[in-house]
Amino acid sequence: MQARLLNVDTALIAPRTVIRRFREGDGEVLYECIQDNYSRLYDHFPKTLEAINSKETAEIFVRKRLADWLLQKEYAMGVWHTKDANLIGMIRLLRIDWRVPKAEVGYFIDKNYGQLGLMTESMKTVLSFAFRQLELEKLSLRTAMENIPSQRLARKVGFRREGDFRADFRKLSGEVIDTMWFGLTKSEWMGF
Repeated sequence: MQARLLNVDTALIAPRTVIRRFREGDGEVLYECIQDNYSRLYDHFPKTLEAINSKETAEIFVRKRLADWLLQKEYAMGVWHTKDANLIGMIRLLRIDWRVPKAEVGYFIDKNYGQLGLMTESMKTVLSFAFRQLELEKLSLRTAMENIPSQRLARKVGFRREGDFRADFRKLSGEVIDTMWFGLTKSEWMGF
């Protein structure tokens, strides 16, 4: 089954954030956000860090994500704080399988905005987008075994632990680690 021609919102409004599709020119602020959080992202987002290693490669990343959005291959969104208009994170719906349809969720938040509930409200808004507008049936989420804050967030927005995968992910350091997988179905989300 191929992707359907969808007409979806490109900006989602949460109480204290705006989650919107990346635009041309967003590469510089994304690069700065990545650099400010490099040590936090190092173990969890090796491919993203490899792809975004300069302002130019950040802009290329943004434009590829914009193309992927238009082709319905991936939905990458920046999370912008409404109070100061800063880019404070990113949420991606990736590895979309339109045959089910299902996707995987990836996300991070800036170290200065963590523990404030901003990612929780942003994730709830993106879940609504995924299940209502994209009409996905399931979302999956993967965390490192030691990433307790990410596991807590997953559970807080309705995801359930589905399993543990041994030697499933390689960090930039080369270390291979175990991961924990979470899932959320549309019917579970509707009853949550």
